[in-house]
Amino acid sequence: MSVIFDHHKEIPVMESFYTLQGEGYHTGKAAFFIRLAGCDVGCVWCDVKESWEVNPNQLLEMDELVERCVTNSVNFVVLTGGEPAMYDLRPLISLLKTNKIYTSIETSGVYELQGAVDWYTFSPKKFKKPCEEAYQKANELKVVIYHKSDFSWAIEHQSKVNTNCLLYIQPEWSKKEEITPLIVDFIKQNPEWKLSLQTHKYINIP
Repeated sequence: MSVIFDHHKEIPVMESFYTLQGEGYHTGKAAFFIRLAGCDVGCVWCDVKESWEVNPNQLLEMDELVERCVTNSVNFVVLTGGEPAMYDLRPLISLLKTNKIYTSIETSGVYELQGAVDWYTFSPKKFKKPCEEAYQKANELKVVIYHKSDFSWAIEHQSKVNTNCLLYIQPEWSKKEEITPLIVDFIKQNPEWKLSLQTHKYINIP
């Protein structure tokens, strides 16, 4: 049974927290994460599988979310999930922009984005095909490597993204000892790519 809510006022939030961005282009930047509940992509190695389902008690007023940002003097918000692009994000993004908050999204690109974010992190998954829009909107392509076959898959996506898109390649956390040396070799042979690490896990922050 799906949860019914007012898409103009509420949104299902699994958690929100103020920390540092741990991955990709904005690594090290103070960031308020809004992790939306709900995902139908189903990555087998997802480290937040509890975000896949939506419960009625997760619904939050968008005004309250933005108030949390303002209270903490936040100037950078990351919308993540789950799969945040499942929802109409226009009301939330509008509130954030009204308060001069730079807004980023981390998405698998399987849905067309409803809302104009400042930064679009495109992290495609093999489990569901991205829409064409994702390749055009992407500011950064972040490919997670779980198996050696994922390198050719990364190059396939590289050929589709826009010419200004930054390229990041990241070891899947549980395979990092095995995969990281392969990534180093890959980047040396393909220097247009950069290494992304989950630095927040190394220093034990959210």
